[in-house]
This record gives sequence, C-alpha cells and structure tokens, in this order.
Amino acid sequence: MLINTATTKLKYILILTLITLVSCDEFLDVKPKDSLSTSDDVIVDKASAEAALRGVYSALGAGDYYGTSFQSIAYLSGDNIAWTGSQSQVQEFINKKVNADNATVSAAWNGIYRAINRANNVIAAVPLIQDPLLTTALRDQILGEAYFVRALAYFDLARTWGGVPLITKPTLVPGENEDIGRSTVEETYAQVLSDLESAEPLLPETTDRYRATRKTVWALKSRFYLYQQNWSKAEEFASKLISDTRYKLLKPYGTFFQSNARGTEESVFEIFYNGTTETNGHRNQWQPQTNGGTRQWAPNTAFLALINDPAVGGNRSVLVARDNQNRWYGNLYYRTPASDPSYIIRIAELYLIRAEARAQLDKPVDALSDLNAVRDRAGIALSVASTKNDLLLAIENERRLEFALEAHRWFDLVRTDRADDVLGVTEKFRYLLPIPADQILVDETLALDQNIGYR
Repeated sequence: MLINTATTKLKYILILTLITLVSCDEFLDVKPKDSLSTSDDVIVDKASAEAALRGVYSALGAGDYYGTSFQSIAYLSGDNIAWTGSQSQVQEFINKKVNADNATVSAAWNGIYRAINRANNVIAAVPLIQDPLLTTALRDQILGEAYFVRALAYFDLARTWGGVPLITKPTLVPGENEDIGRSTVEETYAQVLSDLESAEPLLPETTDRYRATRKTVWALKSRFYLYQQNWSKAEEFASKLISDTRYKLLKPYGTFFQSNARGTEESVFEIFYNGTTETNGHRNQWQPQTNGGTRQWAPNTAFLALINDPAVGGNRSVLVARDNQNRWYGNLYYRTPASDPSYIIRIAELYLIRAEARAQLDKPVDALSDLNAVRDRAGIALSVASTKNDLLLAIENERRLEFALEAHRWFDLVRTDRADDVLGVTEKFRYLLPIPADQILVDETLALDQNIGYR
C-alpha cells in the first residue's frame, strides 16, 4: 500500500508548492536553509523515489556547486590561474581577500545547501514508502546515495567555511530553521563521517563512475581522513581503491578526458552532463572566444612555466593550449555542446593521498612508490625524495599539477597550513571564506554568526 493518507498528501503538496515557488527564483535569492526541492513530483513510490534521487545528483552538478561556482573557489584561490575579466569580485579570490558580499561565495553556499535539502527529502521519505516495486536493495541504494551526497556536501562546507548549520531534516515551511546556529567545525566533520557510515552498508560494492557505491564512500573516506590527519585510515581506504583493478592510472595523462572520453578507469566519481538539458558551465569560462568561450579564467605565467616544462609537467601539458592569438587557455573542459564531466574523485588522488599518508607514517619507500606511479603516468623522471619533508613537498607539488584545473589546490594549502608560505596569506582567518552577507542579513534570530575576521 502506498503512502496516501490525507495528512501525508497535504504535507507533500505543501512541499511541492514550495519547491515550485523556490525554483523560480535566482540562486542568490534563495535562502539555503529554507529551500525545498527533491524532484518534479512527490516521493511516494519507486518511480518518484528514483526521480528524487536524480534531483539530488542534479543539484550536485548544478552551476552553483560542482558545475562551476564551488570548484572555481578552489582553483581561483590557488596559484595556477589568472582572471582576465573585469568583475572585481572574481579578482578577490586571486588576491586572497574575499569579502562577505562576494556573489560566487553566496552561490556556492546556496548550491551546496540545495543539494543537502534534496538529500534530506529523500532520506526522510524513502523509508516510509510501501511500494512492492521498491525492493529492499533498491531502497537501501537510494538512501545510501543520498547519504553520500549529503556527506560530500557537508565536507565541502566544512573545508570552505568551517562549522556550519547542520540541517538534516526536510524544511516544510519557510523560516523554520532560522534559529539553527552554526555547529563547530568538529561537529560538521562528525556529520560527514556519520553520513558516510550510514551510506557504506546500504550501498553495493560495485563500480559506477557516475553514482555513489560503497567504493565511492571508501574514496571519500580516504580524503576525509587525510583532512583529519588520520594517516592510517587515509592509507587504509585509499588502498581499497588502488588494489581494485577496475581503477587505473591511464597513460598518457590526457586519456581520461581527451577525445570526448568519459567514465574511464581513471574515474572514481564524476558528474555526467548530457550537453542539452544539463551543461557544464566550466567550458565557457576556460575556452577562448574563437571556440565560443570567454576565457575569463586562464593559466597564469608561473603555472605555464611548470606545466610546459617536460621535466615537470610531462604529458600533462595537454591541460593547456593556445588560441589563434597565441594566448594560453585551459583545455580540461572543451566539448561542444558543454557535456564535459566534472571530476570529483580520480584514482590519481587516491595514490597521492596514500603517498602523503605513508610519508607521515614514516614509510618513505612506500610513499615514494605511490608518488612515482603518478609521475610515471605523467611521463617524467621518478622522484628520489627520501626524507619526510622532501617527500611531502614533492607530493604537494605533484598535486598542484595533477589537479591543476580541479578543486584541490587552495584546500591542499589550507589543510597543510602552507597557504602563508606558498601564497603569502598572512591573515589566517582568510583560510576560511566568509559566511555570505545575504545569509547573515536574512537571519532575524541572529543565530548565524560571521567567521572571525570578516565584517
């Protein structure tokens, strides 16, 4: 018997009405703690549960999350990219002095909470469905995927803003969460681990490049433990993926993205875009005008010197190209229409996570082996680093090039407390971004306080 009581119908009609109203607004006008969205219909049976889960993934890949805004925070804030446009708010990331009224910060915050709220609706509704077509295995998988996306979302919030409001239930009426203040960063990361622990037993131990599985959970756990400096656990979960023959470092480097490749053995988790109803906004920002883009983000001089040096960049030089005016541009996103995947986790990351963890655990030989696996794929000479400090620096430098146009560089330098040494960020409060000013303003209860150092 399906869920069909009058009360339940009224509840979900209210939710759907609010979804419709919210979806008509611009992203920056939506209060993330109040926004409601799951799918185009209520969640009452197998079909609507699957549609709702698709909505969760759609939010994950949206332009304000992994589609553009959130990822841009990581690479614009690093030291590889120059801004060629005129918007001063984008230059704030390049200058490492971001203000609370920055539109990209607000968009990313809203986009991440939108994904969380969609996941919350799935997590709340799916256990109540009584539809014989929704088998236990399928129910578990849908729930596990929603838990995984919520874990990833809170992980991204924590590493960007620190402690944030923890919203784990669907919002039924606007304003009901306004009195929920910020949790500590420790509590936020605890929520991440809790969601990963919930997801793991629910998901199948299969290989899927586009949907969360138990293996995807292991990969994110490895990254999570790296950030927590739990080196043994980071090594343990990275090893689960590296030992799986379904994941490989493809040679040469460009194999995983060139020639319209997608879902290769290099990929642990990536977002699929069909290029029509769902497009990846990165392409327009990176490609030059002659290719139909704006080239507002471009590789800077220092990065070009590294990536084009055969002894350093090796075959990773395919990440950049020159237009008809001899100007360099990033070429990870190039497809027409814009159907390039957004790469969230690649097997190369697991090798370098394990290398870093092993270096910290005083396993220099093993750490060097993992580092050199990545260098060998890049077509460069093997490293001979032997001391812990030399190994860690070599791994840091390798990550800079390996993930140059992905969402890692800024977060790597912050988590290792190297942003001052490498980027000259002397004001450590800037290791975290400001809570968006519009969120502070709409919080009438004053429960949402700003990060220290920002106004």
